[in-house]
Amino acid sequence: MKPFIEKFAEKGFLFSAILSASITISILSFMLFFSLPLFKGGEVAEFFTFGWNPYEGRFGILPMMAGTGIIAFLALFIATPFGIGCSALISVFPKQSFGIFLRKAVEFMTGIPTVIHGFVAIFLLVPFIREIFEKGTGICVLSASIMLAFLILPTIVLFLSDAFNAVPKSYLDAADSLGATPVQKLIYVIIPSTWKGIISGLVLAAGRAVGDTLISLMIAGNALQIPRGLDDAARTLTAHIALIIASDYESPEFKSIFICGLILFFFTTLIVLFLRLLGHFKILRDR
Repeated sequence: MKPFIEKFAEKGFLFSAILSASITISILSFMLFFSLPLFKGGEVAEFFTFGWNPYEGRFGILPMMAGTGIIAFLALFIATPFGIGCSALISVFPKQSFGIFLRKAVEFMTGIPTVIHGFVAIFLLVPFIREIFEKGTGICVLSASIMLAFLILPTIVLFLSDAFNAVPKSYLDAADSLGATPVQKLIYVIIPSTWKGIISGLVLAAGRAVGDTLISLMIAGNALQIPRGLDDAARTLTAHIALIIASDYESPEFKSIFICGLILFFFTTLIVLFLRLLGHFKILRDR
């Protein structure tokens, strides 16, 4: 007989799992309900064009899709080397006191509201970017990418530092016996042993970068165009959803919100499936 506490915990976990799955399915069903008429009527192709001008009957969201991909990719590109470096300082290099302090600082960063990042960027980062390019307002793709990189950095650091700590001690002892320096252990032992964990952390960070709203809404510029340079303004899908205001539920402008939501939902699904495949391949390799 299992103790009452164990049975209660099992039922509680089962209820939480069912509730989470039900909420996810409900959200997907809600978006599909409002998007289904577009698929039936063949109107969905109108949204996958390059022009957005409701006054002219143009509702293309491809510029927002491009802006989302470019800003998220640049943010991940900027944050990745810093994330690996911070994770190495926390988990690999021997200065334990500094590593503990750095991890506490990173954990503190996770609790800072996103809007604070946006305000700091407006008053500090944006003027700096404006001085670098010597044109424009500084509210552009580069500003949004840098601040978004700062936002997703704690996700990368915490995930990677835990992955680095999971490296078998025998591997590290073997490297020490050969006289390897901490940098050599990081490059030749730790990173090759944890590459799946690194990829998982980066994929999760990419998901957060794509799903963020306030950073892109405040400092990306919200221009309805495909950015051709780092100093160009852009609009992301999440910012587009936040900006669209339509009182007519039947208008294409209103319906575009649900197409954007489906695209973001599809991207999140791909992330989950990718992580599942990584775990599956890891189990097969361990066998």
